[in-house]
Amino acid sequence: MRKLAVVAATLVLGACATQTPAPKSIDAQYSDQQMRQAQQQALAESSQQSLALKRKVAIARMSNETSYGRSLLRTSSTDVVGKQLTDMLSNALAESGNFIVLERPDLGRLEKEAELVGTKLDLVGVDALIIGSLTEFGRKTVGERGFLSATKRQVAYAKVEFRLVDASTGQVFHTASGAGEASIEKGSVAGFGSTASYDATLNDKAIKQAISDSVNAFSQTLLNRKWHTYFLSKQSGSYFVAGGAMQGIKPGMTFDVETQGKTVTSPQTGFKIKLPGQKIATIKIISTFGDTEANEGSVASVVSGSLGGHQLKNLMIVESK
Repeated sequence: MRKLAVVAATLVLGACATQTPAPKSIDAQYSDQQMRQAQQQALAESSQQSLALKRKVAIARMSNETSYGRSLLRTSSTDVVGKQLTDMLSNALAESGNFIVLERPDLGRLEKEAELVGTKLDLVGVDALIIGSLTEFGRKTVGERGFLSATKRQVAYAKVEFRLVDASTGQVFHTASGAGEASIEKGSVAGFGSTASYDATLNDKAIKQAISDSVNAFSQTLLNRKWHTYFLSKQSGSYFVAGGAMQGIKPGMTFDVETQGKTVTSPQTGFKIKLPGQKIATIKIISTFGDTEANEGSVASVVSGSLGGHQLKNLMIVESK
């Protein structure tokens, strides 16, 4: 009878120690696909007049300003985390479908490769340079212990800071930050269950989520900047325009043609100011050509106004207001 009472008491205590809710593995708050869908949805909610044409961007520098990943044997030239941040940001920008990402960090390697094949590297200017760093990173382990139960939860947190720089003036025109967190939790009852050993992948997941968060923050700022392009040539009454389908240009779109305004220096700020040009015509896209972002273009015709008396190289094509 006494043995039965002891067994019953043990079962009751075990039941009381059962975890509620049951321990489960927790990843980043949102999956990669959900974060990409959120980016695209946020950009789609902009004004219906916005054409959301792709902007050209380049990552100038990414660095690790935290103690994470540092050692006495590593220098700024061997910043492994900084290179990881660059790769993650490049992927996030490319996957968003709204940017043309140009290589800058490994420019030296590209120049050497061009020399080997006997060609010259033809660099393209960008609309904005992205400079940033990992400013916060930390890990912690929290847990609870009952009479016969225990839980252990590992949490990784990361924060990144970015600034967008106008490549023509060096002016910082926007800043953005993003934060991310990833965790995993395991538990046991009466000595039975799984244990949460050190999971190094949580670091990468937290950083990746922070970068995705920041891309959401500055994407709309870049897309809100006025997009423009130029004429390539004229042939048989049709005009060839730089930029095609991969930049978001579609047949039927209309654009304004303006003269390029005079550039003056502001005595107040010292910055170069480009005066507004004069609208002289409207063109309509007939078709597009090219199979890469580097060689694509469009064919257009004039639907109103006239380009007569103007050299094509002195004209600029902008989004219709």
